[in-house]
Amino acid sequence: MTPLLLCTDLDRTLIPNGAQSESPQARQRFTSLAGHPDVTLAYVTGRHLALIQQAIQDFALPTPNFAVADVGATLYQVIGTEWQRWPAWDAHIAPDWGGVSQADLRRMLRGVSVLTLQEPDKQAPHKLSFYAPVQTDTRDVQAKIQAIFSSEGICANLIWSIDEATQQGLLDILPAHANKLHAIEFLMAAQGFEPEYTVFAGDSGNDLDVLLSSIPSVLVANADADIKARTAHVPPDKLYQAHGHFLGMNGNYSAGILEGIAHYHPDIDVWLREQH
Repeated sequence: MTPLLLCTDLDRTLIPNGAQSESPQARQRFTSLAGHPDVTLAYVTGRHLALIQQAIQDFALPTPNFAVADVGATLYQVIGTEWQRWPAWDAHIAPDWGGVSQADLRRMLRGVSVLTLQEPDKQAPHKLSFYAPVQTDTRDVQAKIQAIFSSEGICANLIWSIDEATQQGLLDILPAHANKLHAIEFLMAAQGFEPEYTVFAGDSGNDLDVLLSSIPSVLVANADADIKARTAHVPPDKLYQAHGHFLGMNGNYSAGILEGIAHYHPDIDVWLREQH
């Protein structure tokens, strides 16, 4: 089988926690593929470590070889039961904050009254997370934050999103190079994987930088309609949009991941059909 670095988002990509149905046996087939010795599995997610481990337990997911956590702010290698943080990634992204700490950034933003600091377990050394009202004028707030940071020589990546369950606005502040795409590229270089031996799967806006990159990617069938529209121009040799019917599955979640991998790698397609 082709050596493969398989990178996937978790929520509503591998984890079937969206509104659409999951195909029976899809996750089991994914787990079988992930267990093949030629496959290196990496989870790429906004979740922090404890929530990744909880998802593995709750949804019977395979333990990965690597995990890009905190929307790209943290990178772990998993060896046995040990989740080892990669200091090389920390060293790579730290200069963007100009030598100041997460606590320093927090003090700088005290005057931005619309922001409420998230709980301690949602913070990381290179991730500062806030709540904001869902109706927040994000452009105005972002301009204020960037003005403060610019005066201090800080280069930051500001990621806005909405918690659909609570209808709460969320803001993650990371070093400029801390995102899913740069973390995957760092992992590829460290492990010697070229783009043709790498596949990424995602479903939503915080996956967009990878979905629009040169890394072969998969958009699962249950992906946001807006993301499907925004990526419709990307040629299928760079972005495959799952539609279902592969091995009789519906293309949602892990079924879509497998469909996309089979599209890019005919030998893996043959292997998956042999397991069917």
